[in-house]
Amino acid sequence: MSTEAITPTDTPLGAQTSTGSTRRTPLVVRTRSELRDAQMRWAIAGPLEPSGLDAEPGRRAVVMTMGALHDGHLELVRRARAEAGPNGQVIVTIFVNPLQFGAGEDLETYPRDLDGDVAKLAGVGADLVFAPTPDVVYPDGDPVVRVSAGRIGDVLEGEHRPGHLDGVLTVVLKLMHLVRPDVALFGEKDAQQLLAVRRMVRDLEVSVEVVGVPTVREGDGLAMSSRNAYLSADERERALALSRALGAGAAAAGRGAAGVINAARQVLDEADGVVIDYLALVDPVTVDAVTDDFSGHALLLVAARVGTTRLIDNQAVEVSPDQR
Repeated sequence: MSTEAITPTDTPLGAQTSTGSTRRTPLVVRTRSELRDAQMRWAIAGPLEPSGLDAEPGRRAVVMTMGALHDGHLELVRRARAEAGPNGQVIVTIFVNPLQFGAGEDLETYPRDLDGDVAKLAGVGADLVFAPTPDVVYPDGDPVVRVSAGRIGDVLEGEHRPGHLDGVLTVVLKLMHLVRPDVALFGEKDAQQLLAVRRMVRDLEVSVEVVGVPTVREGDGLAMSSRNAYLSADERERALALSRALGAGAAAAGRGAAGVINAARQVLDEADGVVIDYLALVDPVTVDAVTDDFSGHALLLVAARVGTTRLIDNQAVEVSPDQR
């Protein structure tokens, strides 16, 4: 795709489709200067002065992605539009961040389709797409100073993907500085990532509201993920064991923490071709594993490999002590 900004092509700005929703292709910018210019033009010529005492000023909302957009991403953008308001601005960032990929992971083969992504964003409320290259985000090469996820980054995903969450937080903070949003939206499927971002914003006094959006699933229960495209038809069927396991765990919530884990693990143990990285029932604030006598709100997390594809998923569970 050209590095020049792309102007709306579907309908004139503000035109209504037959369904009543505005359909327009978002502007695409690739450099820091293009981003600043686009934001300045929007501030000057964008929303008109609110026409009433009850009209709320708009906010700038951002959805950070690595592209290969699916309906889960589009739901984030729709929610961002609602958070920004009619006078606000919605920015989608598309950047495959090398810092969060470890050795042997799929950085080079990660799906990339900027043209297709921009087409999908038409009509869901995105105003601007910031799609920088690594030299734009990291103009001096790999950054010397990075954000550490601390102990949150050492367990679960951090144990199996060392440094992953440090890379995520580093790029998230950089993009927050570049985009300057009022609100940032993240999917709850990446539960540990969402917790780490929230903790970073709180600990480092970042002036951004972080909003989590529920996981979007396929009709058969598979959590939507860009990596689902790697699955063969047979592997995709096997991958359904993850959501089935989470459902079984949630159904066993009245049998205590051990009952939840045992029910979920039984489903995974009986599934062919599913290699478990971890299955854990954790505190949703600290990501610490809950004790056997725990009761209350918890998150059941799973990560597994199906073929060569690594998938994650989670389920909120309200655990009650085992009364049997």
